[in-house]
Amino acid sequence: MDRLYRLATEKTLTQEISVYDANSLYGETGKFRFLQFSDDAVQGAIDLKDPKRIVLEYPRAIIHLMECNHPSFKSLFMIGHGIGTIAGHYADKQVKVAEIDEKVVELSRAYFDYRRDNVVIGDGRQILSGEEPDSLDYIIVDAFTKEGTPVHLTTAEFFGMTQKKLDARGSIILNLMGKIKNDRLMNAIYSTLVESYPYAKAFSLPGKDTSAMRNIIVIGSNKTIDYQQQAMAGFIETELGRGHVMVDKQGTIG
Repeated sequence: MDRLYRLATEKTLTQEISVYDANSLYGETGKFRFLQFSDDAVQGAIDLKDPKRIVLEYPRAIIHLMECNHPSFKSLFMIGHGIGTIAGHYADKQVKVAEIDEKVVELSRAYFDYRRDNVVIGDGRQILSGEEPDSLDYIIVDAFTKEGTPVHLTTAEFFGMTQKKLDARGSIILNLMGKIKNDRLMNAIYSTLVESYPYAKAFSLPGKDTSAMRNIIVIGSNKTIDYQQQAMAGFIETELGRGHVMVDKQGTIG
């Protein structure tokens, strides 16, 4: 029988955040610790027997995309901290993380041994707007609320701003949740992204059918996008449909 131990719970203005220990995770037996939001979505996990191993598929795929397309990259800006998996992996890089919920950062330090002093508390778009033009190699958007990815991180104005912050080889990578077919929001996000970036690809984890919710990684780049399928942690390239272009509502920050 699976055993689940809750170590901590924090309630914020927007959601409940919990830390659990478990003897299995997504069908794998072992000793795991994970951070979970109130919608039951796992936002980060570690293997307590091998803490340096990256457990979840999506950060492994994102790391491969970054290293395959720009092995010598120096600067990364992340929106969304989780437990700090990717930021902690790149201790030798210039990494800046924007996280809107300070409780997430506190839990990552207390229970997941996050040690870097590079997290800024606040809205990711607003913080990113203060970065210098052409100064970043990568931007990662891995931000979730119970409604999904915040809309102001998926609009034409946002993607236009990110494109200006990236250098000539730069890319933006988004970790999303959606369906690969007939998903109006996923199609809209992808169609909006390609308005700002000359090259784009989408990747998804397999599902029981096309209507199943799953992780979808979308990358937009100023250069052609390469990858090796065997290193994509199970993600496969996916064709998303065309949708409407998303724009800011009046009063959007950043």
